[in-house]
Amino acid sequence: APLPPPPPAVPGSKIAYFDCYSGISGDMILGALLDCGAGLEQLEKLLAGLELPGCRLHAEKVNRYGLAGTNLAVLIENPGGPLRHLPEILRLIRGAALPEAVKEKSAAVFESLAAAEAAVHGIPVERVHFHEVGAVDAIVDIVGGAAALHLLGVEAVYCSPLPLGRGMVQCAHGLLPLPAPAVVELCKGHRVPVYGRETELELVTPTGAAFVATLAQGYGPPPGMFVEKIGYGAGKKDPGYPNYLRVMVGTGTAAAPLPEERLQVIEANIDDLNPEIFGYLMEKLLEGGALDVYFTPIQMKKNRPAVKLAVLAPGHGLNALLETIFNETSTLGVRVFEGRKIMRTRAVEVMQTPWGPVRVKLVPAAAPERDLPLHFAPEFEDCQAVARRTGLPLKEIYREVEFLFRRQFRNKSKTEPPELEKLE
Repeated sequence: APLPPPPPAVPGSKIAYFDCYSGISGDMILGALLDCGAGLEQLEKLLAGLELPGCRLHAEKVNRYGLAGTNLAVLIENPGGPLRHLPEILRLIRGAALPEAVKEKSAAVFESLAAAEAAVHGIPVERVHFHEVGAVDAIVDIVGGAAALHLLGVEAVYCSPLPLGRGMVQCAHGLLPLPAPAVVELCKGHRVPVYGRETELELVTPTGAAFVATLAQGYGPPPGMFVEKIGYGAGKKDPGYPNYLRVMVGTGTAAAPLPEERLQVIEANIDDLNPEIFGYLMEKLLEGGALDVYFTPIQMKKNRPAVKLAVLAPGHGLNALLETIFNETSTLGVRVFEGRKIMRTRAVEVMQTPWGPVRVKLVPAAAPERDLPLHFAPEFEDCQAVARRTGLPLKEIYREVEFLFRRQFRNKSKTEPPELEKLE
């Protein structure tokens, strides 16, 4: 399915974009945010509110394959530590001397992680032993990440799709497949987009996945923003390239990305098909899931008149549409290439008319002071149904619906925008 664009950032708000080109982990999050300017001393003062004795942060500048960044390590005097259940961790966080926003975000991340672990092991959330993720370093990573966002003044987090490695990883339960089961569960439960990488490394840890799955407001390319700070948090493995989490911090702009979809374009030049078949072919293709079908008259070699068939198709329905084309036409081959469909933001309002409800498609105005949308048009099928039912000319139905829409829209209070339904 096409990846929808992330929701636009609020203009003027402080946002952080997590570019996980090489994955994400708790240490990488802390390292990248420190590299963005979250002061180490201020961060340690906030984390002191957790009252976890015997642990401290160690940050150092590193250079990996010519790219500078920050490597963060959580140093613990007693690395074994007690195993903790979710209620204990939540009590620790909520009882700490931390800003409320930091406590809320940290608790939410651990709740997401506990739900994923419970689903993987088939046990109630309260019985989950956190093992590695319940250790002091993971608590520091998660709470420290939330605290670093607080220090940077970040109000919203956005994230790229997550790359998943393959192979096996050693953990408290023994060998487990990569991506780790908890990572997959988190991505499924929070609808985090992922893609595979041919590398036998753990690119995404459960801690890193839980952090962005819980806090990110959207996934995809960066939202409209002015980039002000860039930080690189170093990973512990050497995959043969700069292994960093890159975080961009900046201010949201008014520019919002237009909705975009990926589609397949199928073309064929046909010069020996009975013209009566083309109408039937169009119906079959549209019934089979084509987004659009159109014919263009062309002149082929030897100055032979022909028809160019073009079909816009979603990627998941390509094979069925190709089968229809080969079965119903005389072509021996087609051209298939990928395209991008970029759309205006659209909506629909249902108008009450003397003949019943009629839908009106519209493009909302960018400026609220406009008294009408940028564009609007009555829905053809609805107007056609009214014309057939009443016997009135179709053009008169159009005019009346347009008149009613203009009058109703202009009479509405500017503080009460029209109720808009998403146009499917």
